[in-house]
Amino acid sequence: MADEYKAAKPIYAQIADKIIHSIVRGELSPGEKLPSVREMAVRSGVNPNTIQRTYSELERMEVVETKRGQGTFVTEKEELFLEMKNKVQREIMNNFVDSMRELGISREKMLADLTSYLKGEGGKE
Repeated sequence: MADEYKAAKPIYAQIADKIIHSIVRGELSPGEKLPSVREMAVRSGVNPNTIQRTYSELERMEVVETKRGQGTFVTEKEELFLEMKNKVQREIMNNFVDSMRELGISREKMLADLTSYLKGEGGKE
């Protein structure tokens, strides 16, 4: 089944983000082979050219390595995994804080609610 994509960001970038998140979550391991361009295109419900662009962008970012005749593989550079995890974490925090600010939530309230939530109280008021 094809994924749903947001119009605000190019599809190839959204697919790249999904692959990076899979790596950060440990669903894709260092050195693991990614699906072929055609297979990923079918899975994602997009044109193979979009997946080729995704893989090219990930290669430019050094997240994957393409081995001619063998396929595309997740990099084995450990320092890159930590960097990716930190980047994803910052993006999630930025999105959270921006969303709370749009709702008019103060920094102090955000911290109090988050602390309460993490203590298992579910962010109750």
